[in-house]
Amino acid sequence: MIIIIIIILTVLILIMAINFYIIKSTESKIKNAKEIKEKDIDCILILGAGIWGNRPSYMLEDRLLEGANLYNKKIAPKIIVSGDHGKKEYNEVKVMKDFLIAKGIPSNDIFMDHAGFSSYDSMYRAKDIFKVKKLVIVTQKYHLYRSLYIAKKLQLKAYGIKADRRKYRKQTYRELREIFARNKDFFKCILKPKPKYLGEEIPITGNGDTTND
Repeated sequence: MIIIIIIILTVLILIMAINFYIIKSTESKIKNAKEIKEKDIDCILILGAGIWGNRPSYMLEDRLLEGANLYNKKIAPKIIVSGDHGKKEYNEVKVMKDFLIAKGIPSNDIFMDHAGFSSYDSMYRAKDIFKVKKLVIVTQKYHLYRSLYIAKKLQLKAYGIKADRRKYRKQTYRELREIFARNKDFFKCILKPKPKYLGEEIPITGNGDTTND
C-alpha cells in the first residue's frame, strides 16, 4: 500500500512539475500587439475552438476578433485559421474564414488549415505545409503556454497574443484538463510524430484562396 501511495505521489509531482515548466518557459513570449516590434512575421495563426452551426463559439469569436485586430495593425500579412474539418457537415475553418471576411479581411490573405485537429497538428502543419518560420499565435491565455511550447520544440519562432475578451463557462474544467494536455504534448514534442494528415506544400507567401473548399 505504501509503495502504491509513493508511486501515485511521484506521478502527481511529475505532472505538476511538467506543467510548471511549460508555463514558466513560455510566459515571456506572451505579448500584446504594441510589444511586437518585428516586421517579418509570416502569419497570424488562429486556433479553432468549436462552432455552433454556422457561427463560432464565444471563445473562437474572441480569437477571430483578436486575429483581425492584429492583421489590421499589420502585425503580419497573412492569417491561418486552423481547426477541425474532419467531417463534411462540420467545417470549423470555413466558419472562421467567413467570419474574418465579414470583418473586412481579404479572402486571399486567409489560409484554411482543414486538418488542425490538435494544437500539435496546427503547429506542425504551419511549419511543414505552410512553410511558416515566424508567427503570432492567437488563443486564450491558458492555451497559449502549450501552444508556444509546441512551436518552440518544432523550431518555430512564435509569440502569443491572448484572446480573453470575456469570462467563459466551464473555465475551471478547461484549466484542469489543460494540465494533462500540457503533459501529453510535452512527451509528444520529444517524439515529434507526424500528424495523421500532411499533404502538399502551400507556402504562406501565396494566395489563401487555394485552400478554399
